[in-house]
Parts: sequence; C-alpha cells; structure tokens
Amino acid sequence: MIRPALMLLTSIVLALFLAACSSNSQLITGTARAPIDPSQVRVYFTPPPGGFEEIAQLETASGSFTYGEQNKMNSVIAKLREEAAKLGANGVLFVGAENSYGNSSVGVGAGGGNYGGSGFSSGGIGVSISPTKKFARGVAIYVPNPPPEAPAPAMQPTPQPQPTK
Repeated sequence: MIRPALMLLTSIVLALFLAACSSNSQLITGTARAPIDPSQVRVYFTPPPGGFEEIAQLETASGSFTYGEQNKMNSVIAKLREEAAKLGANGVLFVGAENSYGNSSVGVGAGGGNYGGSGFSSGGIGVSISPTKKFARGVAIYVPNPPPEAPAPAMQPTPQPQPTK
C-alpha cells in the first residue's frame, strides 16, 4: 500500500513538472532538411533579401516560471530557433509575440462549530498566483544565400582635448 504522504508528494512533483513544460507546435508546410545546430539559425524580423523557402509554421511559449519580459522574449526566440534547427531551417521569420493573461487571487475562510459539548474553530488563507506566459509565432525558413550579418558599428575614438600652453 502506498502511503498517502508519498502519493501526495508524487502528485505535487508531477503537477510541477507538467506546469513547467512549455508547448511547441509546428505545421510542416514545405520540405524539411537534416537538423542543424540552433546557433546556425538566424532570426529575421523582415523577409530576407533574395527570397527563402518556407519549411514550417512554428508556435512556442515561454516556461511557466520565466519571469521578466526580456527573459520571456529570449526564451521564445531560443525555442523558435531550436524548433527551426530540428527541421533543418537556417532561419526563422519572426511573426509576433503576445502575453497570456495570468491572474492572482487570495481567499480567506473561517469556520466553527460545536460537537459533543466541545466547540471548535478554524481558519485558512489561500493564495493563487498564475504568472503570464509569452507566446510567439514564426516561420521556419531556408535561405539559400543568407546575407552577411551586419557588423557591429565601430566605436569612433573620442577626440581628446588638446593641452593649452
């Protein structure tokens, strides 16, 4: 017989594991290629010049426990790149992102009664916090001749004041 405490602990761990999982989906619309390293997948916010071949429509979400808007955006961009790399796409055309609606609530309860000449009372407080997730959509693409990445702008030396005599 499984002890109730062990069963409860197992249920909690399983629930946390499932809550931490995020969903990814892909709809293949073209021809997939051999997988590549996600670091080779470039993210485009406008269609790349010279054309591309569409491979799949992608959707993903940040994890339930990802906090901070920049961290959520970094998470979904990384997941789009990973999903595209699995299909052999060397690019992701970013379509958009949106936040889910989370909510928070606090509940308070109290009770009391009388049983066999003895009185009793109880109370409790419950808190529920549902952080928002970020959802993102993109198109896994293959760019035959990707444009070179723009170099970082060179820092111009700041002119130093000339000593006065």
